[in-house]
Amino acid sequence: MKKWLPIIIILGVIFIIGAYMANLNNRLVVLDEKATAQWGNVESSYQRRADLIPNIVNTAKGYAEFEQETLIAVTEARSKATSINVDPSNITPEQLAQFQQAQAGVTSALSRLLAVFERYPDLKANENFKELINELERTENRINVERNRFNEQARLFNTEVKQFPTKLFAGILGFDEKAYFKADAGSENAPEVDFDFGNDKN
Repeated sequence: MKKWLPIIIILGVIFIIGAYMANLNNRLVVLDEKATAQWGNVESSYQRRADLIPNIVNTAKGYAEFEQETLIAVTEARSKATSINVDPSNITPEQLAQFQQAQAGVTSALSRLLAVFERYPDLKANENFKELINELERTENRINVERNRFNEQARLFNTEVKQFPTKLFAGILGFDEKAYFKADAGSENAPEVDFDFGNDKN
Protein backbone atom coordinates (compact mmCIF):
# COMPACT_ATOMS: atom_id res chain seq x y z
CA MET A 1 0.00 0.00 0.00
CA LYS A 2 2.85 2.35 0.86
CA LYS A 3 4.32 2.07 -2.63
CA TRP A 4 1.00 3.23 -4.11
CA LEU A 5 0.64 6.15 -1.73
CA PRO A 6 2.80 8.62 -3.77
CA ILE A 7 0.88 7.74 -6.91
CA ILE A 8 -2.45 8.21 -5.13
CA ILE A 9 -1.28 11.59 -3.80
CA ILE A 10 -0.10 12.70 -7.25
CA LEU A 11 -3.37 11.59 -8.85
CA GLY A 12 -5.29 13.40 -6.11
CA VAL A 13 -3.36 16.62 -6.70
CA ILE A 14 -3.89 16.31 -10.46
CA PHE A 15 -7.62 15.77 -9.87
CA ILE A 16 -7.87 18.80 -7.57
CA ILE A 17 -5.97 21.04 -10.03
CA GLY A 18 -8.07 19.73 -12.92
CA ALA A 19 -11.31 20.36 -11.04
CA TYR A 20 -10.17 23.85 -10.07
CA MET A 21 -9.19 24.73 -13.65
CA ALA A 22 -12.46 23.36 -15.01
CA ASN A 23 -14.42 25.45 -12.52
CA LEU A 24 -12.23 28.48 -13.25
CA ASN A 25 -12.67 28.04 -16.99
CA ASN A 26 -16.45 27.89 -16.58
CA ARG A 27 -16.50 31.09 -14.50
CA LEU A 28 -14.35 32.93 -17.03
CA VAL A 29 -16.47 31.66 -19.92
CA VAL A 30 -19.61 33.07 -18.28
CA LEU A 31 -17.98 36.46 -17.67
CA ASP A 32 -16.48 36.49 -21.16
CA GLU A 33 -19.84 35.69 -22.75
CA LYS A 34 -21.52 38.50 -20.83
CA ALA A 35 -18.90 40.98 -22.04
CA THR A 36 -19.19 39.64 -25.59
CA ALA A 37 -22.97 39.93 -25.53
CA GLN A 38 -22.71 43.48 -24.25
CA TRP A 39 -20.25 44.28 -27.05
CA GLY A 40 -22.99 43.15 -29.44
CA ASN A 41 -25.29 45.76 -27.91
CA VAL A 42 -22.61 48.41 -28.41
CA GLU A 43 -22.21 47.48 -32.06
CA SER A 44 -25.98 47.42 -32.55
CA SER A 45 -26.27 50.97 -31.20
CA TYR A 46 -23.49 52.24 -33.45
CA GLN A 47 -25.08 50.41 -36.40
CA ARG A 48 -28.38 52.15 -35.68
CA ARG A 49 -26.58 55.49 -35.91
CA ALA A 50 -24.90 54.43 -39.15
CA ASP A 51 -28.30 53.45 -40.58
CA LEU A 52 -29.75 56.87 -39.74
CA ILE A 53 -27.01 58.84 -41.51
CA PRO A 54 -28.03 58.12 -45.15
CA ASN A 55 -31.60 59.23 -44.39
CA ILE A 56 -30.37 62.41 -42.69
CA VAL A 57 -28.03 63.20 -45.60
CA ASN A 58 -30.66 62.47 -48.26
CA THR A 59 -33.26 64.63 -46.50
CA ALA A 60 -30.80 67.47 -46.10
CA LYS A 61 -29.63 67.41 -49.72
CA GLY A 62 -32.84 68.97 -50.95
CA TYR A 63 -32.42 71.97 -48.66
CA ALA A 64 -28.66 72.46 -48.48
CA GLU A 65 -27.45 72.46 -52.06
CA PHE A 66 -24.27 74.35 -51.20
CA GLU A 67 -23.18 72.18 -48.26
CA GLN A 68 -22.02 69.18 -50.27
CA GLU A 69 -18.60 69.14 -48.59
CA THR A 70 -20.20 68.71 -45.18
CA LEU A 71 -22.53 65.99 -46.44
CA ILE A 72 -19.62 64.15 -48.06
CA ALA A 73 -17.58 64.36 -44.85
CA VAL A 74 -20.37 62.69 -42.89
CA THR A 75 -20.79 59.97 -45.51
CA GLU A 76 -17.05 59.26 -45.62
CA ALA A 77 -16.79 59.17 -41.82
CA ARG A 78 -19.67 56.68 -41.73
CA SER A 79 -18.01 54.52 -44.40
CA LYS A 80 -14.73 54.45 -42.48
CA ALA A 81 -16.41 53.60 -39.19
CA THR A 82 -18.48 50.74 -40.63
CA SER A 83 -15.38 49.22 -42.25
CA ILE A 84 -13.67 48.60 -38.89
CA ASN A 85 -14.42 45.25 -37.31
CA VAL A 86 -13.54 44.25 -33.76
CA ASP A 87 -13.20 40.63 -32.69
CA PRO A 88 -15.45 40.45 -29.60
CA SER A 89 -13.58 37.39 -28.32
CA ASN A 90 -10.30 39.30 -28.27
CA ILE A 91 -10.90 43.03 -27.84
CA THR A 92 -7.42 44.53 -27.61
CA PRO A 93 -6.67 48.14 -26.63
CA GLU A 94 -5.40 48.74 -30.17
CA GLN A 95 -8.58 47.41 -31.78
CA LEU A 96 -10.82 49.37 -29.48
CA ALA A 97 -8.81 52.59 -29.92
CA GLN A 98 -9.10 52.27 -33.72
CA PHE A 99 -12.83 51.57 -33.47
CA GLN A 100 -13.40 54.45 -31.07
CA GLN A 101 -11.37 56.87 -33.18
CA ALA A 102 -13.44 56.05 -36.26
CA GLN A 103 -16.70 56.46 -34.37
CA ALA A 104 -15.47 59.76 -32.93
CA GLY A 105 -14.93 60.87 -36.53
CA VAL A 106 -18.61 60.20 -37.22
CA THR A 107 -19.63 62.14 -34.11
CA SER A 108 -17.48 65.09 -35.15
CA ALA A 109 -18.80 65.09 -38.72
CA LEU A 110 -22.39 64.92 -37.50
CA SER A 111 -21.80 67.82 -35.12
CA ARG A 112 -20.46 69.95 -37.98
CA LEU A 113 -23.40 68.96 -40.16
CA LEU A 114 -25.97 69.91 -37.54
CA ALA A 115 -24.18 73.19 -36.83
CA VAL A 116 -24.28 74.05 -40.54
CA PHE A 117 -27.98 73.25 -40.82
CA GLU A 118 -28.81 75.75 -38.10
CA ARG A 119 -28.68 78.18 -41.04
CA TYR A 120 -31.55 76.37 -42.82
CA PRO A 121 -34.82 77.07 -40.97
CA ASP A 122 -36.87 75.33 -43.67
CA LEU A 123 -34.89 72.13 -43.13
CA LYS A 124 -35.18 72.41 -39.37
CA ALA A 125 -38.94 72.76 -39.79
CA ASN A 126 -39.13 69.58 -41.90
CA GLU A 127 -40.99 67.01 -39.78
CA ASN A 128 -39.09 64.06 -41.25
CA PHE A 129 -35.75 65.73 -40.59
CA LYS A 130 -36.75 66.64 -37.03
CA GLU A 131 -37.76 63.05 -36.33
CA LEU A 132 -34.47 61.77 -37.76
CA ILE A 133 -32.50 64.16 -35.56
CA ASN A 134 -34.54 63.22 -32.51
CA GLU A 135 -33.90 59.56 -33.27
CA LEU A 136 -30.20 60.36 -33.65
CA GLU A 137 -30.21 61.97 -30.22
CA ARG A 138 -31.86 58.92 -28.69
CA THR A 139 -29.32 56.70 -30.43
CA GLU A 140 -26.39 58.76 -29.12
CA ASN A 141 -27.77 58.37 -25.61
CA ARG A 142 -28.16 54.62 -26.14
CA ILE A 143 -24.56 54.39 -27.35
CA ASN A 144 -23.35 55.99 -24.12
CA VAL A 145 -25.45 53.61 -22.03
CA GLU A 146 -24.26 50.51 -23.88
CA ARG A 147 -20.62 51.61 -23.76
CA ASN A 148 -20.84 52.08 -19.99
CA ARG A 149 -22.46 48.67 -19.62
CA PHE A 150 -19.71 47.10 -21.69
CA ASN A 151 -17.05 48.75 -19.53
CA GLU A 152 -18.74 47.31 -16.44
CA GLN A 153 -18.82 43.78 -17.89
CA ALA A 154 -15.21 44.13 -19.00
CA ARG A 155 -14.29 45.32 -15.49
CA LEU A 156 -15.91 42.26 -13.89
CA PHE A 157 -14.08 39.97 -16.31
CA ASN A 158 -10.72 41.74 -15.86
CA THR A 159 -11.06 41.72 -12.07
CA GLU A 160 -11.50 37.96 -12.13
CA VAL A 161 -8.60 37.47 -14.55
CA LYS A 162 -6.21 39.59 -12.49
CA GLN A 163 -7.00 38.05 -9.12
CA PHE A 164 -4.66 35.49 -7.59
CA PRO A 165 -4.54 32.56 -8.25
CA THR A 166 -6.72 33.03 -11.37
CA LYS A 167 -4.03 35.06 -13.11
CA LEU A 168 -1.71 32.03 -12.95
CA PHE A 169 -4.08 30.00 -15.12
CA ALA A 170 -6.11 32.53 -17.16
CA GLY A 171 -3.48 32.81 -19.88
CA ILE A 172 -3.14 29.04 -20.09
CA LEU A 173 -6.89 28.77 -20.57
CA GLY A 174 -6.79 31.44 -23.28
CA PHE A 175 -8.31 34.37 -21.41
CA ASP A 176 -6.74 37.83 -21.62
CA GLU A 177 -7.83 41.17 -20.21
CA LYS A 178 -10.35 43.18 -22.21
CA ALA A 179 -9.89 46.80 -23.23
CA TYR A 180 -12.19 49.56 -21.99
CA PHE A 181 -13.88 52.40 -23.78
CA LYS A 182 -12.24 55.66 -22.82
CA ALA A 183 -13.99 59.00 -22.62
CA ASP A 184 -13.92 60.84 -25.92
CA ALA A 185 -11.69 63.88 -26.09
CA GLY A 186 -13.60 66.94 -24.89
CA SER A 187 -16.40 64.86 -23.38
CA GLU A 188 -15.90 66.71 -20.10
CA ASN A 189 -17.15 69.89 -21.82
CA ALA A 190 -20.74 70.74 -22.58
CA PRO A 191 -21.69 69.78 -26.15
CA GLU A 192 -21.72 72.65 -28.64
CA VAL A 193 -24.50 71.22 -30.77
CA ASP A 194 -28.10 70.87 -29.61
CA PHE A 195 -29.62 67.76 -31.18
CA ASP A 196 -33.11 68.78 -30.13
CA PHE A 197 -34.74 70.13 -33.26
CA GLY A 198 -38.17 69.53 -31.80
CA ASN A 199 -38.26 72.96 -30.16
CA ASP A 200 -37.28 75.31 -32.95
CA LYS A 201 -36.79 78.83 -31.70
CA ASN A 202 -36.77 80.37 -35.15
